[in-house]
Amino acid sequence: MTSLLTPLAHPVYRRLLAAQIVALFGTGLATVALGLLAYELAGADAGLVLGIALAIKMVAYVIIAPVAGAFATTLPRRRVLVAADLVRLAAALMLPFVDAVWQIFGLIFVLQAASAVFTPVFQATIPDVLEDEATYTNALSLSRLAYDLEALLSPAIAALLLLVVSFPWLFDGTAIGFLASALLVLSVRLPGAAPKDDDTIGSRLKRGLAIFRHTPRLKALLWINIAVAAAGAMVIVNTVVLVRASLDGGDVKVAVALAAAGAGSMIAALVLPRVLARWSDRAVMLGACFLLAAGMAAGFLLFLKAAPTFSALLVLWFVLGVANAAALTPVGRLLRRSTQAEDRPPVFAAQFALSHACWLITYPLAGWLGVAVGLDVCFVVLGGLALIASLAAWRQWPVSDQGALWHHHEAVRHQHQHVHDEHHQHEHEGWEGPEPHSHPHRHGRIRHRHAYVIDRHHPLWPQAD
Repeated sequence: MTSLLTPLAHPVYRRLLAAQIVALFGTGLATVALGLLAYELAGADAGLVLGIALAIKMVAYVIIAPVAGAFATTLPRRRVLVAADLVRLAAALMLPFVDAVWQIFGLIFVLQAASAVFTPVFQATIPDVLEDEATYTNALSLSRLAYDLEALLSPAIAALLLLVVSFPWLFDGTAIGFLASALLVLSVRLPGAAPKDDDTIGSRLKRGLAIFRHTPRLKALLWINIAVAAAGAMVIVNTVVLVRASLDGGDVKVAVALAAAGAGSMIAALVLPRVLARWSDRAVMLGACFLLAAGMAAGFLLFLKAAPTFSALLVLWFVLGVANAAALTPVGRLLRRSTQAEDRPPVFAAQFALSHACWLITYPLAGWLGVAVGLDVCFVVLGGLALIASLAAWRQWPVSDQGALWHHHEAVRHQHQHVHDEHHQHEHEGWEGPEPHSHPHRHGRIRHRHAYVIDRHHPLWPQAD
């Protein structure tokens, strides 16, 4: 029987989680400091500066992550993670010395590009460290809790530090976080990269995206990403407007409203391991998406009234936080179940990039709609997008999502790195060397049944017999 804390018994995972936490808190301090730096340099245009910086972050994620995932397939994972942390450390140390807005943009791109390398490789490593699915599920919940705790506590810690130091010192706290993360990663031995194959970087990049394109549950995940981004952008972008303009609240109430969404996410993360032990990933994730759409409809009805209440907004944001975590926390399970070990880095990187591409669209959409047509219409448009995406995900994801499928292979002759398994039963002459090895070999035509994922030998999803 596993509990939420079971993954912490694994020494490698324990240190990796600690690395994630200290890096997250460092990033949280940088977020606060960056806002103050932008105001110092740009004054009333600070919001525009931060908006552009946020867009740069998303562009870096979308462009860099898939390429990094393709490279990381064969590179030593520990070196990749440490190098990314050191690049982030260097960027953080340089931020206090900038004296022009364009320098902020350049350093933010460097820092976020390094994060786009670090995060998907880190995420792809955890399922190889924790091979038991129940333990891995609990690890996903712990990771979700780490993100939520950072969102809640980093601003508070930054506020306390600002009582005794000026804001540039917060960037030093960021650097310390990245340095600690690098040292923690260096202190463990990680699973090795997959054996070097005959593929190019381009073919590995294409394979990560092809696995998404041809796996039904991952095609559904693309729509789930859209539903999450639609509702999440409403919370992140428009909370301050809803509280300050519609409810006449102050800064404290803005923080409390955001904390309500974070609290909902945290509570969902705590209970999800037990929920996922009883219910399928499909039921939980799709149910969460429809709850997001329903919450957006409730928001429309709430702010259509003449006098919406702050307490009603807190309840709504709490529910959206629960639904957000329920839709996102099982993603790692889905990706692991849909890939071979050697394909995990490019597939996790593809998910990282595709999900952030959704945010790149919904962030500005939420802001523009709120200003141009009003918050009530903004709820309708983004809620409608969440509903359409939920219906599309429900249609793409088969109700009977079987792991083992009957399928057949045509006869083929090719060459690649391999071991002798159910797909490789050929004779050897003695010169081929130890496994895994690469040499020309032939597959005869066969029909069989096993846990099915898209890979080198299974390029398409089998049709039902």
